[in-house]
Amino acid sequence: QVQLVESGGGLVQAGGSLSVSCAASGRTFSSYVMGWFRQAPGKEREFVGAISRNGASTFYADSVKGRFTISRDNAKNTVYLQMNSLKPEDTAVYYCAADRGYTLNSGPYKYDYWGQGTQVTVSS
Repeated sequence: QVQLVESGGGLVQAGGSLSVSCAASGRTFSSYVMGWFRQAPGKEREFVGAISRNGASTFYADSVKGRFTISRDNAKNTVYLQMNSLKPEDTAVYYCAADRGYTLNSGPYKYDYWGQGTQVTVSS
């Protein structure tokens, strides 16, 4: 089992940048595909991106491709989401999630563990 804790959310102006992190407990972090999702008020949880176990592969939603970057440091049990050129529509609670499988999945039902989320607000 793994426990996930996000941090680094906040308020930023449109066009700005923000980085959020997700720290995982346990000694098997490198055994999980890690994903980022977001949920805005009144909307369903939306896939943002995912990164493979060793960090060599990433997969992004079209809405964030070219603006967001996911990376991970398995020695620190941490996955990162760097967000650039932020837009007001990026405002949401951002969640990290861990998948025991090998495929980079976009469906939230594929993920086994979830963090509590961190709020990101982009002002216009």
